[in-house]
Amino acid sequence: MLIFFQNLKSSIVAATVVFILLFSQTTLAQDTADTKPQIGAIQKIGDVILFALPAAAMGSSFIIGDEEGAWQFTKGLLLTGVITYGLKLGVNKQRPDKSNDNSFPSGHTSIVFHSAGYIHRRYGFKYSIPAYVLAGFTAANRIDSKKHDILDIVAGATIGLGSNLFFTTEYQQEHMELTYSSHEDNHIIGFKYKF
Repeated sequence: MLIFFQNLKSSIVAATVVFILLFSQTTLAQDTADTKPQIGAIQKIGDVILFALPAAAMGSSFIIGDEEGAWQFTKGLLLTGVITYGLKLGVNKQRPDKSNDNSFPSGHTSIVFHSAGYIHRRYGFKYSIPAYVLAGFTAANRIDSKKHDILDIVAGATIGLGSNLFFTTEYQQEHMELTYSSHEDNHIIGFKYKF
């Protein structure tokens, strides 16, 4: 039963990442179709960060063997996506470049700030500094390319960071372990510390 649950969890993680990336790609296709040529090159950097930052956050968790963290990231990403795209469909705010009615909130910003916030909350602030720089660049890029205004960006960042409050916990490495064993009349207490 435990193996089934772990396989199910891994399947959900993979499916969620694929779904969010495909859904983001659809939104991205709408955005770039209406982009002026002079904005396109800079906007593409923000689009690359949209995919690279979540992949790096989740990939880092898998590399260090933190499957629970990857699961927490996935749940937060799902919540971020549902809230963001639910509001986009419900609010129908026109973009500053008047290309469509999907301005509020910024999907790029919510996803990259979710990724940066996950790294911060799970592994600590010092590891999240590059992620916050990339997330800030992406947010500024969305304003510069006339896809969003400051309200869209602030709402997206709030959604992305807020989703981590529900699911992400601090990563605890097992540095110390107290053990006890007994065999017949012998009792052994052990203490193990990993550096």
